[in-house]
Amino acid sequence: MHGGLEMSRKRNIAWYALFVLPLILVFTTVVIIPFIIGIGYSFIKWDGMPLNPKTFVGVDNYIRLFNDMKFLTSAGHTLLFTIISVLVINVLGLTFALIVTNKLKVRNAARTMLFMPYLIGGLILGYIWKFIFTDVFNSIGNLTGWHNVFFSWLLDPNYALAAMIIVTTWQMAGYIMIIYINGIQAMPEDIIEAAKVDGAGFWKTLLHIKFPLIMPSFTICLFLTLSNCFKIFDVNFSLTGGGPSNATEMMAMNIYNEIFSSGHYGYGQAKAIMFFIAVAIITLIQVSITKKKEVEM
Repeated sequence: MHGGLEMSRKRNIAWYALFVLPLILVFTTVVIIPFIIGIGYSFIKWDGMPLNPKTFVGVDNYIRLFNDMKFLTSAGHTLLFTIISVLVINVLGLTFALIVTNKLKVRNAARTMLFMPYLIGGLILGYIWKFIFTDVFNSIGNLTGWHNVFFSWLLDPNYALAAMIIVTTWQMAGYIMIIYINGIQAMPEDIIEAAKVDGAGFWKTLLHIKFPLIMPSFTICLFLTLSNCFKIFDVNFSLTGGGPSNATEMMAMNIYNEIFSSGHYGYGQAKAIMFFIAVAIITLIQVSITKKKEVEM
């Protein structure tokens, strides 16, 4: 009996290894090894050409980036964009989730329509909305005469960042809604019913019962939106290209331009490492804070 259990356990371990080891191998090859190599590149000066020499400069690349006003400006753009986008995406996603979990006849169709923008790739999405913010808005402005609202937003530094926030929100709100829906549907119905019996209204039930119960969903959604908004590149590249006058250049795009446009591979890699550390610290702090607020059921 004992021998049979031991063989069964070993067989299960073998099956787990069969499926997990290829994933570990791919992850190590595609992520871990390039990351370690990238750390090494951050301490050298190199233009990316294989035959050209690599000069070791130590921490000079890291010191230099703290005096790089273009990089610091892009960090400010990224922080502002992330704060506004995370708030708007999560508020809309939660609102949509609360609406479609009610007894609506069209709730399934509404879920599908709200989720569909997430299925569109970021580059394609950016080009679609680029057409809307330029040609469509100009046409509407000419027809209505409302040129103060309907003009080419992407040519105005004050509106281009708002355009990026709108596109990112339109893409991600439906996906975040699905996570909140799962959290809402996992709530025990007896607790909600007990709150109603005790006379709790909509807002008291929402704030004091539902929100604490769906805190795990808040943890996941905040993590996803924070990391995705900080690392945004595809929409930035296709929608605004960082313009006008670098008014919408995010940190990921600044790093891309430093490496592939300017040919500063070592310096660009130092930026990437610092960017990774900053995003990792912020997301870990967020997860630790929201995890403490989760309620055990």
